[in-house]
Amino acid sequence: MSFPLLTAVAALPAIGAVATAAVPAARRTAAKWLALAVSLATLVLAAVVAFRFDPGGDRYQLTESHTWIADFGVRYELGVDGIGVALIALTALLIPFVVLAGWHDADPVEEEAAPGRRWRPTQGFFALILAVEAMVVISFAATDVFLFYVFFEAMLIPMYFLIGGFGDRAGARDEAEAAKQRSYAAVKFLLYNLAGGLIMLAAVIGLYAVTADQLGEGTFSLRAIVEARASGELTMAQNTERLLFLGFFLAFAVKAPLWPLHTWLPNAMGESTAPVAVLITAVVDKVGTFAMLRFCLGLFPEASAWATPVVLVLALVSIIYGALLAIGQRDIKRLIAYASISHFGFIILGIFAMTSQGQGGATLYMVNHGISTAALMLVAGFLISRRGSRLIADYGGVQKVAPVLAGTFLIGGLATLSLPGLAPFVSEFLVLVGTFTRYPAAGIVATFGIVLAALYVLVLYQRTMTGPVRPEVERMPDLRKRELAVVAPLIALLVLLGVFPKPLTDIVNPAVEHTLSDVQKTDPDPEVEAAK
Repeated sequence: MSFPLLTAVAALPAIGAVATAAVPAARRTAAKWLALAVSLATLVLAAVVAFRFDPGGDRYQLTESHTWIADFGVRYELGVDGIGVALIALTALLIPFVVLAGWHDADPVEEEAAPGRRWRPTQGFFALILAVEAMVVISFAATDVFLFYVFFEAMLIPMYFLIGGFGDRAGARDEAEAAKQRSYAAVKFLLYNLAGGLIMLAAVIGLYAVTADQLGEGTFSLRAIVEARASGELTMAQNTERLLFLGFFLAFAVKAPLWPLHTWLPNAMGESTAPVAVLITAVVDKVGTFAMLRFCLGLFPEASAWATPVVLVLALVSIIYGALLAIGQRDIKRLIAYASISHFGFIILGIFAMTSQGQGGATLYMVNHGISTAALMLVAGFLISRRGSRLIADYGGVQKVAPVLAGTFLIGGLATLSLPGLAPFVSEFLVLVGTFTRYPAAGIVATFGIVLAALYVLVLYQRTMTGPVRPEVERMPDLRKRELAVVAPLIALLVLLGVFPKPLTDIVNPAVEHTLSDVQKTDPDPEVEAAK
């Protein structure tokens, strides 16, 4: 029996979460170092997964399968394709930076310095981060639909406490009002995602009933269902397949998030600390777009084709709407949140363009967006912690007093607008090319999102970093060593993957070909004949 590597990648942060929570209250620093050590060890295991994965081999590799709930056909089944490998690597990569960036976010506050402010234990903050990592890794590796559903929903609980219990206090004049806003954001996050999850649960049960009727024995195995559909052994009535697709898709669209199910994200990111905001949009939300590729297209190919025109319209609305609202924001973190809504529109556009370039670009976009948003949001968090305000109008001239902070903020912003030479450019270009080849009108509309992105990023930089130095920022310190250790590797990755994306594309492209075969799609033939 081979070593259960995927289980180990998920189990290590899960065990680390319990161990971190158990550290005595008087040893907060030890809890931080333990969480960092566990996250780095998880990164090493994720790197082993990436090196062990053979892009030219079987579709699902490093597989594990054990009986879980035998009476209902539920199994503990894990396996990764190239898309899963890339996203597990992204998750494991970002968590150490999240831990480092949040090093002091849950430190106790002296009563004299902040009367009435109550902070949860430092150990709990880092334990919850590791718990989220474990659940996300299982979600990216699960090939049993029920197993995926359990962890898809379970990750909401630690995220709820991270948003509501360890929210951002920057600029909060009244602790009671700040706590009320954090509670509202956390409850809204939980209710939106629980509602989507309940709809998905009904669809999961419906899928089991269909397999039991068609195959004689119910199953939740993704691989078994896809193979049965491909061989014709399992067929679904048109209306049944469409209803099941909608049940899955709505849950994933909330998590992604896709307009008009997006409204929880600006509240959640705005009221969270910067590291938790990164955890939301760079890690947790990727489970939604990943699941569209793995489950919606794999399980319901005909319904996916049926829904494509509507999904493309919603994706385009997300791109333009998110960018326009980002332009009008006065709050730095909410601006980044609306920018992320626009970026998720690009990802979903690429997925449902049903081309190899579009889906390959969408997968790269998930990875590159995670890195670029982490860089921008974490630097923004360092900026906000110094000034104590999230309002853009409270800044000005920062580049003169903190040039390294301003420079890294600029690179993160330029990556967000997909500047050539930085990693997101490659993925956005592939999404647009893949969309143009099948849906030219959609590709044209999506291009306007790039123009709007340049506007909100450059205006943000101009208003915060240039111009006269405001009195409130005259003594602002530049990035410290710990902060540089967070930002510098992310910037380096943005440049490296911008000029050399081949390691990622080699892993992702074979998985994309398998996904396209599930929906029986091929790339459109060129409409212009080559010169003879």
